[in-house]
Amino acid sequence: MNPPPVLGSGEILAAACRRAGLSAADAQLLSAGENHVYRLPHGAIARVSKPGQEQAARREVFLGRWLNTNGVRAVHPYASLDVEQPVIVEGHPVTFWHDLGDHRPGTPREVAAALKQLHSLPTPDTMVAQVAPFVRLEERINAATWLRTDDRTWLLARLEDLQAAWTDRPRGLSDSLIHGDAWAGNVVSTVEGVTFLDLERCTIGPPEWDLTSTACRVTSYSTLSAEDYADYCEAYGRDVTRWDGFDLFRDIRELRVTCYAAYRAQHDPALRSNAVTRVDCLRGMNGPRPWRWDPLP
Repeated sequence: MNPPPVLGSGEILAAACRRAGLSAADAQLLSAGENHVYRLPHGAIARVSKPGQEQAARREVFLGRWLNTNGVRAVHPYASLDVEQPVIVEGHPVTFWHDLGDHRPGTPREVAAALKQLHSLPTPDTMVAQVAPFVRLEERINAATWLRTDDRTWLLARLEDLQAAWTDRPRGLSDSLIHGDAWAGNVVSTVEGVTFLDLERCTIGPPEWDLTSTACRVTSYSTLSAEDYADYCEAYGRDVTRWDGFDLFRDIRELRVTCYAAYRAQHDPALRSNAVTRVDCLRGMNGPRPWRWDPLP
């Protein structure tokens, strides 16, 4: 017996839309990274996730509703559906959201103010996991077979060292609800105000984990000016780079974005030079921080 055909994301989307009572006609692919995101007619956005992410997708839907109910703007699950979310097709969770319309990346001050509001919320009683900063990193390193063997060996050893350090990490602010991936593309400005996108990594954890994401743009990648970072710190009321645990959180963030580049480059050889540059920086071959890393397309 021949195995069943593997469906592409467009076919998964079409099947999910049929179950949800939506049209997939003229769907526009917006991004194809870890998830495939489509714009649909009638003001809907569809997000096709990988198999095994059903629990995370349910958490995103819950948090999208919970945050808006509690006064924090976030993407809102699409209301006019014939089924409960997520819709599961061939193991892929598919979720539907209201289209934000025109929006732009948040400024450093806007991102910081939104995070300050998020971190001040009481934590939900259900449906929220603890932060997991190392999720999928080992798998991504092992899957990046195009990398030199010594690079993969070094990355795995680096991962092991950082995992051990995380267990005994310094304590700072009290744990709160955190976004988990709070860069300007995920904290955007709309006509209604600053809004959180991509709630996949929204968990309970140290607020410093969110703050380090922007701090790395100054200390590690040279993509943010000192003046803009000063605005960010003023709006939040804290400079995370002065905290004892910053170096550890920075190192984990750097490893995460490097592993993501290696993962993307496994399927897109045009990105391999970018990923190798990142690995070389972590290994001390490109001088001290801050480095210059091109963003991934």
